Amino acid sequence: MALTARSTRRACYTGYITQAIVNNLAPLLFVTFQTQYQLTLEQIGRLALTNFVAQLVVDILAVKLVDKTGYRIPAVAAHGFCVIGLVGLGVLPGIFPSPYLGLLAAVILYAVGGGLLEVIISPIVDSLPSDDKSSAMSLLHSFYSWGQAAVILLSTLLLRLIGSANWSVLPIFWALLPLCSLILFCRVPLASTVSTQERTSMGSLLRSPDFLLALVVMLCAGASEMMMSQWASLFAEEGLGVTKVLGDLAGPCLFAVLMGVARTIYGVWGEKIQLHRALTVCGLLCVLCYSLTVLAPLPAFSLAGCALCGFAVGILWPGTLSICSARFPLGGVAMFGMLAIGGDLGCSLGPWITGIASQWAQHSPALMQLGQSWNFSASQTGLRFGLAAGTLFPLVLLGALAILSRRSRRRLREAPFAGSAQ
Repeated sequence: MALTARSTRRACYTGYITQAIVNNLAPLLFVTFQTQYQLTLEQIGRLALTNFVAQLVVDILAVKLVDKTGYRIPAVAAHGFCVIGLVGLGVLPGIFPSPYLGLLAAVILYAVGGGLLEVIISPIVDSLPSDDKSSAMSLLHSFYSWGQAAVILLSTLLLRLIGSANWSVLPIFWALLPLCSLILFCRVPLASTVSTQERTSMGSLLRSPDFLLALVVMLCAGASEMMMSQWASLFAEEGLGVTKVLGDLAGPCLFAVLMGVARTIYGVWGEKIQLHRALTVCGLLCVLCYSLTVLAPLPAFSLAGCALCGFAVGILWPGTLSICSARFPLGGVAMFGMLAIGGDLGCSLGPWITGIASQWAQHSPALMQLGQSWNFSASQTGLRFGLAAGTLFPLVLLGALAILSRRSRRRLREAPFAGSAQ
């Protein structure tokens, strides 16, 4: 059977599900790691930091590498690293002298694959024929969300069946999907990368205020998404006192589902939605969701805030990619790579800042006293304060979006023929 552009698009969808696995499986096991290996909240936060810092480094290295090699070699290599890293997550803690070093080694291995996927999948989809590229981009990213929901749902149910003591089976089980995706990318047709002569140079991009503002939006979008996504499971179980199954399903799983809903809605009806306005509304909703999660006295309302945050952050990342793709149509891999760098920087800083802030809050007498007045334990107070620190990112995002939108309207008035992102 001949493989077509539709086959390539499907392979990209499985690639983004793989990305969801490497970013969201370990956080489901944070409580298990904390109990089994006696890890601190800062060490837990450092695992998330290591994942995204490693992806960030790979983003930087891959920006020029992919233009030289084309898409296929990095795509196959990315999935190979994901397979090795996921298998390592289940095996290396039992082999290394320090289980924590084993966890870090596995995280770095699959993060290399995740970083490569982040750089190449979006430009591959952007290169495919499409009547509405912004909708196609949002639909692509919806598969990350549906993958995240599947990882949380199936992993939670499997842990329930086999017991948390046998958690090492999970990453080996999930390694099967990137293995299948690796085989797909060996065969599907892939377009050539944009040539150096035609491509908008990195210097031109970095001198553009629009692109710099988009980088800020990407950083804040990544932080806003990952602070909630990475800590929701631990927050639900320890910060709210609900069971792991209920916490995972009502918190991070529903977060992922609603994020997928938002991206699918834009993927289907994107041509009818004004993107700048939609991003601004989502930024405001994100601030409200973080506030509800942190301040609500009842666990049900906190879980609702956590879940609704998934809808709020849904189109922030793909929407910003779409704005830049329309504004700089010849940006190529370099543009998507630099945007991935900005997003992964936010993904790195956000969860780590939450861990640092949570740890610091537990050593603050004033905050502990404030938490006691709300009948919160030390752990609950620390985790709530850590997530409260995350509100800064959607606030900065709103400021950057306001300036970017103003510049877009001005450009349309002055040179409507030049084209811009909605």
